Amino acid sequence: MRMDKFLTQLKYTTRSQIKDFLKQHVVMKNHQVVKNPKDDINPNVDILTIDGHKVFYQEDVHLMLYKPKGYLSANKDNMHPCAVDLIKEPYHRFEYAIAGRLDLDAEGLLILTTDGTLVHDITSPKKHLPKVYEVKLDQPFTLTDALTKGVTIKDGKDELYVAKAIDLIVNEDVIYITIDEGKFHQVKRMFQAIGYEVTHLKRIQIGNLKLGDLLPGEYIEFHKEQLL
Repeated sequence: MRMDKFLTQLKYTTRSQIKDFLKQHVVMKNHQVVKNPKDDINPNVDILTIDGHKVFYQEDVHLMLYKPKGYLSANKDNMHPCAVDLIKEPYHRFEYAIAGRLDLDAEGLLILTTDGTLVHDITSPKKHLPKVYEVKLDQPFTLTDALTKGVTIKDGKDELYVAKAIDLIVNEDVIYITIDEGKFHQVKRMFQAIGYEVTHLKRIQIGNLKLGDLLPGEYIEFHKEQLL
């Protein structure tokens, strides 16, 4: 990879400003000063420093984040803070895809990754990856069989489909529902279809990944083998 491409991918500079960047900063590859933006770099092998600080790089980065309420499952937005805004050094320079979005008023486990294949494995209905949600409702829940048998709701394209809970546990006023899809507002629409409004929604598990002790806004790195 060319040096200019690498540094712009990690958001240190832009292609148009790369020459000025190399003049204004001490960029070293394997202890040799870099002056030519066309120089090659193998980021998996070469050691790169900028002003004495080692540049952090990984081929793939996978983060599990506790998205708080009030944050969008997005990279950029003009009205609301975004989940990616919570990511700090050294992970903040990567471009993330978000696998399995959560509504603005929902919270819980969100996966950010640089691996498009992993996003597909998580979000594709054909993969049937289980996702567990903690739910509270506007009234006591009694229709436990309705959701496991399946209810007809609409997806994001207003097309009808049958959504089922593959597991449902009722613990007083808290319900734990497991689905193996994850379509547009699916959990909320499933409860609405049988006369309930969701007042609290938190995703606590995706595949084998559990939210665990993470607090709102916290995140940790994981290996994709832990997920599937």
